Amino acid sequence: MSLSCEYFLATQSPYVYLGHARFVELARRYDVRIQLKPMDLGRVFNGSGGLPLAKRAPQRQAYRLVELARWSKYLGVPLTLEPKFFPVAGDPSARLVVATQLAHGTDKALELIGAISKALWVEERNIADDATLQAIANGLSLDGKSLLAASGGPSVQAAYDANTDDAERAGVYGAPWFVFEGEPYWGQDRLDFLERAFAEARAKKG
Repeated sequence: MSLSCEYFLATQSPYVYLGHARFVELARRYDVRIQLKPMDLGRVFNGSGGLPLAKRAPQRQAYRLVELARWSKYLGVPLTLEPKFFPVAGDPSARLVVATQLAHGTDKALELIGAISKALWVEERNIADDATLQAIANGLSLDGKSLLAASGGPSVQAAYDANTDDAERAGVYGAPWFVFEGEPYWGQDRLDFLERAFAEARAKKG
């Protein structure tokens, strides 16, 4: 039986941006199948007591910038601390990821997540803008126009809602969030623990 890990994410999250490529590499190295689940972080926050950035206490907002700068430097990953288009609605880009996953599979959807994250956190582009999303998809040799049209359809919305339902059932309250063999891991700063779990599980399977 193959190993698999659920990956709950919000496309607008800076911590998804910081951890995405590392997680994908870990999963591939240990031959772990990724169950990709873009979710509605706003709905998750509403159910878990989380607050959107603008409603958090000033000291929390200030420390968040310190942590982002610290992780960016530590990982050697470029990041604009306060990009022009943030906060930004995550639903349009998340639905585009879902549409891509349904049409082209998980690997291509994972590639798109990386491109969307970079567009927001490095290139300071508006990932809630249709033309921007279409251009990002086109840049990956996808048919951005068709995928954007599909992202507004009922099948994509149903899958997006189902992902968010799964997140709520799993007790998710932030992003990125991983569930491996029934155990949760919250945040890109827990990827070391997740790697150890992957290694132990792979060793048991021989």
